Amino acid sequence: MTGLLAAVLALAWATPASAQTVTVVHNVNLRPDPSGEYLPIRLLTPADPPLTLLDPTLESGYYRVVTSAGDTGYVWSRYVRVATSPAASPTTIQPGPGVPGSTSMIGCGDSLWDHVYHPERLLVLQDCVTVTGTIMDATANQATHQADGVRHEPDGDTHGWLNVGSEFANLINAGNMSDEDGNLVFEIVCHYPVSQQDAIASCQGFKDHAVIPPIGAHVAITGTLVREKNHKHWNEIHPVSRIVQQ
Repeated sequence: MTGLLAAVLALAWATPASAQTVTVVHNVNLRPDPSGEYLPIRLLTPADPPLTLLDPTLESGYYRVVTSAGDTGYVWSRYVRVATSPAASPTTIQPGPGVPGSTSMIGCGDSLWDHVYHPERLLVLQDCVTVTGTIMDATANQATHQADGVRHEPDGDTHGWLNVGSEFANLINAGNMSDEDGNLVFEIVCHYPVSQQDAIASCQGFKDHAVIPPIGAHVAITGTLVREKNHKHWNEIHPVSRIVQQ
């Protein structure tokens, strides 16, 4: 990743999404991801200045925060106290399909959500978004390289990478950084032959014929913004409703 892009990401991550403050009530580690798998960034104590909440959604029991020194990471929710929520702004992410209390169950208004394999593994952040960026080679470091630069998943979906524009840098979380080379994942459902037995039903009678632009193409991708609950909790557009080369 270039120094310029890293700087843009750092600036975007330091911008509070909720403007809520978080107070440390017990010594707690600031971690690079919402788990205990990696070494902590630093130890926070009740004597430290208040933190700023970047995402009000708990990830495996952790809140994503930024310190007064600009360090971004995750803290265990039991050891901190979150201030009362401020009034919601128009840009606040609204719940979508699969989220309790959602008023919408249709994603981008098409039937693609019906073909998502095991939708309960996805936390929907926003029903329908359009994100721009550049197609990257998601297979560069894989055992099997694909000419289109997209991983062919056994459930029939694509696993592609989008290097997002700076205005969408806040969609890139720790999981995207650690496991997806800083890219936003995009999944076109039922695009390839299904080899996974328990996924056959999801694509029964349906096949997506979207044309995937080549590596390096600048595109606009429209679809549902979700967070993968398994693996490293990265964000992705899944399912993709439309992909257009610009």
